[in-house]
Amino acid sequence: MTVSLSGQKVLVYGLAKSGVAALRLLRQQGAHVTALDARGEDALGDVAREVKSLGATLVTVPAPAGLLESQALVVVSPGVPLALPELKAASAAGVPVWGEVELASRFLESVPLFGITGTNGKSTTTALTGELFAKSGRRTFVGGNLGRPFSEAAMSPGDWDALVVELSSFQLEGIQSLRPRGAVILNLTPDHLDRYASHSTYGEAKARIFHHQRAGDFAVVNADDADVMGLARQAKVPVYGFSVTGKPVVSAPTLAGLAVAEEGGFRLDFQGEHYRLNNRALRGAHNAQNAMAATLLARLGGVSADAVQAGLDSYPGLPHRLESVRVLDGVEWVNDSKATNVDSVLVALRAFRSGLWLIAGGKGKGAPYAPMVEEGLGKVKGVLTIGADADVLAQAYAGRAQVHACGTLAVAVTKARELAKAGETVLLSPACASYDQFKNFEDRGDTFKRLVGAL
Repeated sequence: MTVSLSGQKVLVYGLAKSGVAALRLLRQQGAHVTALDARGEDALGDVAREVKSLGATLVTVPAPAGLLESQALVVVSPGVPLALPELKAASAAGVPVWGEVELASRFLESVPLFGITGTNGKSTTTALTGELFAKSGRRTFVGGNLGRPFSEAAMSPGDWDALVVELSSFQLEGIQSLRPRGAVILNLTPDHLDRYASHSTYGEAKARIFHHQRAGDFAVVNADDADVMGLARQAKVPVYGFSVTGKPVVSAPTLAGLAVAEEGGFRLDFQGEHYRLNNRALRGAHNAQNAMAATLLARLGGVSADAVQAGLDSYPGLPHRLESVRVLDGVEWVNDSKATNVDSVLVALRAFRSGLWLIAGGKGKGAPYAPMVEEGLGKVKGVLTIGADADVLAQAYAGRAQVHACGTLAVAVTKARELAKAGETVLLSPACASYDQFKNFEDRGDTFKRLVGAL
């Protein structure tokens, strides 16, 4: 239900990107806004200056007694836990406490929303779904937990024919009425256990994506994931599945249709349709799952089969996620700088069959490298080590693959150019954080792309 906030007192708790976007929306709506953050004015810097320029009041934690209880509404950034005592007190006093995506959704109720959640693959699936909708000619907003905060869409609701929104568990905790026309849970693996009491509690936060759906809506789930299929029992709308195996892990809920991976692509059993997957940006079994989920969202959301195939073919991929940089003298160079842990490298390694020269290393996270060593047997010809954990990696690969101690990314690229032959691949998939030598994983990936581009 759309609300009028003109002249109302609203507090925004948390001034990260989503919180600032909510503040802008609230000021556009004429609300009197107080912004609350744990950081002081100096630490907030430009954000503090924008808060003041928008005519809002800036307060730092701890909030004055009674401040939250005096508001008509409290809007919470995703990074702020709803379990905080001051938020519980406000709620007990009858003050509505919404997440930023809930606020935005109140101004976008006439536009169909397609929501994507899960532990892994959310960003790729969101971006790909946006590509499929855009190929149909629809004016499509793509954002949420990925890129643009949802509140940006709400500032110009007439600009959109479709909303494709990545929704984290943190964001889903704060919804009260947000209704996806199509809702996806991609997978569920242990995560954020510093915020949730258990894996099941984390899963329940994800399942909130189904709670406000009604007649005419649909759900899409990973039929190979027992935890996800269990959560899907909460959906009160038709449930469609996607599967690499073609055999759902549990019999309930009964699926209204199934997408199944096949050689070179996948099929929609219930539609009798086949789709090609020959786009390098969508290589690997994990991306086949992402592509099936996106296709189900798009086809059930009214996108034509031709537009779906065009989008699958044209999707450029996200930067730093198995990003094909170039092919030089028959050697492909791939930037997977986003792989900052061993599990992410395992996903990357599974996307290739052989002929890999792996550039790995950086600030290690303490996890053993043995799983990626085992996964790489028969695939990884050699490892070019960089960064602080280079020696640890070298020990893990000793006797299992060639090891070349390079120290820096520049040296590793030069050495890989010397070693790799036509038909092989040089893969930057570090398994480590970047902070020992770079500002962040984006800086590391961009540096890799510059170095490769200069070869």
